[in-house]
Amino acid sequence: MPLRSIRIAATLVATLFGGVAVAADTTHPRGVVELFTSQGCSSCPPADALFEAMAQRDDMVALSYHVTYWDYLGWRDTLGSKENTERQYSYMRTLGAGSVYTPQVVVNGQVHVNGANRAAIDDTIDETPNGLPIGIKVKSAGDTIVIETEAAKRPVEKAHVVLVYFESPKQIDIGRGENNGRKMTYWNAVTGRQTAGMWHGKAERYELPASEISRKGGCAVLLQAVAKDGGPGPILGAAVVRKPAT
Repeated sequence: MPLRSIRIAATLVATLFGGVAVAADTTHPRGVVELFTSQGCSSCPPADALFEAMAQRDDMVALSYHVTYWDYLGWRDTLGSKENTERQYSYMRTLGAGSVYTPQVVVNGQVHVNGANRAAIDDTIDETPNGLPIGIKVKSAGDTIVIETEAAKRPVEKAHVVLVYFESPKQIDIGRGENNGRKMTYWNAVTGRQTAGMWHGKAERYELPASEISRKGGCAVLLQAVAKDGGPGPILGAAVVRKPAT
């Protein structure tokens, strides 16, 4: 294992419980990066490579949403889902993007940029140098995973506590379409989302079965405000629970 990977593992993992690696301390990551990508998009491999590096950083939460609207080009994205596509459309409406595109990155639920533009992504993250404002702690308690959120230091609108499940790194041989012949490794591909509860600005505690996470590659916990149109708003806090590598 490379030295950097060992350091990342050391910062993320303090307690091993039920096949789940649980962070020990309250986290304030610098940002949440959500990449919208497709195996059938010829413009996406550079963004996927950049995302791989971000997914291994210990100061951010990186999630990859594979969309389905390029499937007609000859290759059905094996990691795509209509729910991922719907999330991108929700961001389009909330952020006033005008249209969806790949590769697209949304940073902290607030700004969208080209997913292959490293400078634009870094500049956007640098705008929150002290990290996301609300700290989140994830720990084990018996056969449950406990999520604890800090209280807001100023009045806030309601937010959702969202669990985003993702795959361990997966290699895909692409057999048709614009990326025909490529062998790609995809990191943190999102497989499902659920709302664990509501947050109203106070310190809160939420519980979920450890078994729900242990069957997944990992799970991100997002504290995400609700936009006026009901769509996803700014992300206020985040943490990651990972299934350890075997």
